[in-house]
This record gives sequence, structure tokens and C-alpha cells, in this order.
Amino acid sequence: MSSPVSAKNQDALRDPRTLAELAASIKQWGREAGFAEVGITGTDLAQDEAYLLRWLERQFHGDMDYMARHGVKRSRPEQLLPGTIRVISVRMDYAPEEEPEHGDNTQAFIARYARGRDYHKLIRKRLQHLATRLEQEVGMFGYRVFVDSAPVLEKALARNAGLGWIGKNTLLINSRAGSYFFLGEIYTDLPLPVDEPASEHCGSCRACLDICPTKAIVAPYQLDARLCISYLTIESHQAIPEDLRPHIGNRIFGCDDCQQVCPWNKFAQATDEADFKPRHGFDSADLIELFLWSEETFLERTAGSAIRRLGHERWLRNIAVALGNQAPEPTIEAALEQRRNHPSALVREHVEWALARLRT
Repeated sequence: MSSPVSAKNQDALRDPRTLAELAASIKQWGREAGFAEVGITGTDLAQDEAYLLRWLERQFHGDMDYMARHGVKRSRPEQLLPGTIRVISVRMDYAPEEEPEHGDNTQAFIARYARGRDYHKLIRKRLQHLATRLEQEVGMFGYRVFVDSAPVLEKALARNAGLGWIGKNTLLINSRAGSYFFLGEIYTDLPLPVDEPASEHCGSCRACLDICPTKAIVAPYQLDARLCISYLTIESHQAIPEDLRPHIGNRIFGCDDCQQVCPWNKFAQATDEADFKPRHGFDSADLIELFLWSEETFLERTAGSAIRRLGHERWLRNIAVALGNQAPEPTIEAALEQRRNHPSALVREHVEWALARLRT
């Protein structure tokens, strides 16, 4: 955390009217910086901490050891950053202009959030800009910005800041903007007034539970990541379980099914952020073409993209599964044959599975 509130500002920041005006200004500056919405909350996450600990106890986090590594720092902001008493939470939309269907076809499906440039640097830069603007107003104060980069319960904080509710699919949903948005936070020692938490509006709807290809949403508000296609294709470094491979279809990086069917996403607004627009045809790329990319091509085409974190090996693993889920076709088998002797045992195993499936 940068320096705490300077002594000359402490008296001014005890005045409720001054603090209310400052909070309003922060929200205005946030909108000017490109955020769709800004909210402010405290640090009490006791109920969410209990939920997190139960989730971890059930091993729903799979191989994501980092979820448990930091203990309760994730649910206690003041332990992660001493002095924190408020969290400024922001939302930035990334909804695409169109919502194409993605059946099991020869086009790859990549989650919408990953089709453009990696959001981390862009949002972090704008959060820092917002914090700097605030520092110009109040002088030195304690803060730190976060964008999916530390043990932060961002969805719970955003809910408490009024940006949306956590839906049955465990994603944050906003009644005016659906769920296609990124979140970021500024932890701070400023005693700002807090916003009202968002209320829940899923009602009796269970569209997300019913559509999930692998039934990863095991109950309303409960996600077993070990079954989730996003986990299997992005987070997991292991072989994808064979019984789940047929359900992955043509999804090679993430899955948006539970968002696509959510009725609240009819309110999602298309982003005008150029960095979030699809690059390299990632909204309509051909599976075979992607599968035949060399490692050099993969690194070149995914520079500045969230996809690069996969590495070429897992990229091929995922696409091999997607190709194995297609209708038998000589060109698909020929492409798989080219990777049959790949140096990676992980790739070879998935290629053999795909060829066997196509030839059965």
C-alpha cells in the first residue's frame, strides 16, 4: 500500500459531506476513465468466507492450489493489505457485437472475454489512473489496485458495492448489463461512504444449470470447477478426463454457455473498447488451421492475449479434443496424423483419442 492518508487530510475526511462528494467524484472519474460502473464497499466478507471454505473443503477447486494457498487473505482484505477499510470496485463491459451460435462444427469456440487483448493491463492502467486522480484531490493516501492478480473475492466485493448479484452460475450479473464484464478493485484506507449491496434476481430460473454441457453447476450457486469446461481447457495442466471430452464439443478456450442462455444478457451492451474486439479471427477461426500452427506462430498470434497462458502444448491438447468431436472427415484425420508423433505425451494421448473416436 502506498502512504496512508496524510495528516493534513484527516480532518477534511472526517466530514460526511466531504466524503459523500468525494465518492460521487470517484464514480464520475471512473466513468471518464472508461469503466461502466463504480461502487464502494467495506471489507466484511464473513459469509462469503464460510462459503469459500466449504467450497475448498469439497475439493471443487481441483488443481487450482492458489485458491487455498493464501488462507483467508482472500476474504479478509485488511489481511491482504493492512490498513484497508474500503474497496472501490469497477466494472468494464466486453460484450461482443453479435452472439453467434457454436454447435459442434469446424470453427473453434473461444470464450468471448479472450478474443481480444488481455484485459489485465488495460484495466490495471485505468485503475491506476483513477487512483492518481484521487490522489490529486486528497493528497497521499493508502491504496493498491488489483485486476484478477491476487487473492481477492472480487465478485463478492462487487456485489457488496452494488454492481450486481452472484447468480446461480456463480458469475456476477447486473440487471442493466448482464454478465459480460470484467472487474477490478482499489483497496484503500479512505473512509468513504459505502453503497448498498445488489439484490438477487435469478428467481426460479435454472437455464444455466440445464445448459451446462458437463453439469458443472452441481446446484444453484455451486460450481464444481473440476467439471467446468473453462477449468478443463484453461486452468488444468493435466489430461482432460475421457468421459468429459465428448461434452467439450468445439470449445478450445473456455465456455460461455451459462452466460449465453442467461436472460439478463439480453441487456448486455456491445463494447466500444477497441482492445476487446476479436483479433486474428478468434471469433470464427478454423480448428484445423489453429491445430497446425507452429509454436512460433502460436506465440506470435497470441501475443498480448489471455490465450497465450495456455502454451502451445495445451493449445494442441484442447484442439485435438475438439477435432475428435467432429464428424469423420479425411482432412481432420490428416491434420491429427501430423501431430501423432508430437514430442509431448499429453498431446499424443489426446491425438490418439481423437483419431480413435473419428474411426469408431
